[in-house]
Amino acid sequence: MKNYIKIHPWKIIEEGFHPEYKKISESLFSIGNGKMGMRGNFPETYSADSLEGNYLAGIYYPDKTKVGWWKNGYPEYFAKVLNAVKWIGLNIKINGQLLDLNKCEILEYKAILDMKASLFHRHFKVKFKNGEIVSVNMELFYSMAEDDLGVLKYNIKAENFDGKIEIESYTDFNVYNQDSNYGEKFWKGISTKVNENYGIVKAETKKTGFLVSCATANKIFYQEDLLDIEPATRKSSQRFSHNYNLDFFEGNEVSIEKYAITVSSFFYDKDRLDEIAVDKLKKALPEDFLTIKNRHVYAWEKIWDKSDIQITGDDSAQQAVRYNILQLNQTYTGKDSRLNIGPKGFTGEKYGGSTYWDTEAYCLPVYLYTADANVAENLLKYRYNHLQKAIENAGKLGFTGGAALYPMVTMNGEECHNEWEITFEEIHRNGAIAYAIYNYTRFTGDNSYLFDKGLEVLIGISRFWAQRFNYSEKRQKYVMLGVTGPNEYENNVNNNWYTNYIARWCLRYTIQSLKELKQSDKKKFKKIV
Repeated sequence: MKNYIKIHPWKIIEEGFHPEYKKISESLFSIGNGKMGMRGNFPETYSADSLEGNYLAGIYYPDKTKVGWWKNGYPEYFAKVLNAVKWIGLNIKINGQLLDLNKCEILEYKAILDMKASLFHRHFKVKFKNGEIVSVNMELFYSMAEDDLGVLKYNIKAENFDGKIEIESYTDFNVYNQDSNYGEKFWKGISTKVNENYGIVKAETKKTGFLVSCATANKIFYQEDLLDIEPATRKSSQRFSHNYNLDFFEGNEVSIEKYAITVSSFFYDKDRLDEIAVDKLKKALPEDFLTIKNRHVYAWEKIWDKSDIQITGDDSAQQAVRYNILQLNQTYTGKDSRLNIGPKGFTGEKYGGSTYWDTEAYCLPVYLYTADANVAENLLKYRYNHLQKAIENAGKLGFTGGAALYPMVTMNGEECHNEWEITFEEIHRNGAIAYAIYNYTRFTGDNSYLFDKGLEVLIGISRFWAQRFNYSEKRQKYVMLGVTGPNEYENNVNNNWYTNYIARWCLRYTIQSLKELKQSDKKKFKKIV
């Protein structure tokens, strides 16, 4: 436990800069709106160790599996959420000196994640080698009200000097994943366009063919006055920038507001991405920062009205609970049944951003209590839509007759986990998916999902269990051999209590549900069986 974060019921606070914990802070200060998410990266130059990450829901790359040996049924790839376009980029020079917290003397530093509104704030004051001092205040968010929009506000104040300030505001698609198995770049550039008003860059994922367009524009203020200033523009492969040069006087402040629209072929017509991005950007630009921010804040107010858990007498526990609620809602809003929840959300590359059984076991109950029923139902539909893939996954291991084994790790229903004791043996995951259907039905009191879709999933899972058990003549009982339990401490064990119990429960629940369907709708019952 790194105890450098201040305790606060509604905020994550780093007071004083801790470069040794920079990557941890980037995870902690991450933002998102269910469609996009970003680590708490610095917009300005930072020349020391960092993990840059900007992630887009549904966009992934099948990174070729890297193992020392191959086994039947191994997946060919590990699906990974991709670091996407860096749109917050700022290179700032003060009288020719580059603003870089790794090179400047840091006089003040404070970073805050306001959990109530998913707002990332930073304040710092630094001294350059020549003694000149600037202070910076920054605010960054992904709009929960307009979920293709990201906004950055960056204020720079000259504390003790007159001179020149140069600002390069850039958008860059030359990005990579640090966890790439073979050091590959996962994007290829398609087009880059820039004029004095805005720029747009488009790239495509290799193999999966997802297209992404990002359009950005800037507003420059001097002492709160919007400047009518024409920037110099630059363009290179997968990168463009707008460049501003201004006189800077002691006590005065220069501000840049940066607006970004990021759209992908996962949600929009791939042939119109540039057009859609630019249209959305032009719609956002006439509005002022505060108006856009207030809509975003109001959207989060409505989320917290439903989802907040209040703890009295323990601010540390209160902070932790709210942080987890924040991350769930930053990662998944339930609008699209093709999406799910990666174990680390949009906070980094670990676990590939893929779907695990954690969704059904731990996340779905939270949504049941704190969101409309359709949000949890879309998580169930995600698995229903992958049923055929689950049957194929079981088939690779020799199971037949429609038996379904859901993957340990997935983006699209295919298994992409490559540790044999997990992929082949940690099969209790099937039980979590079945129990989620039970949980939803029990909580809502509505059998319609169970009878329309859920039973098909339960039958496929039960067929798997029926084949995975075998009868022991010695014990005169059914046994299940060679499994890994959910604690993952012991591998290849026989008759793991949890796995056996959830399998038996699942078989009973499936039979019980079939009996109920037969009584209520014989026609539908005959169709299913």
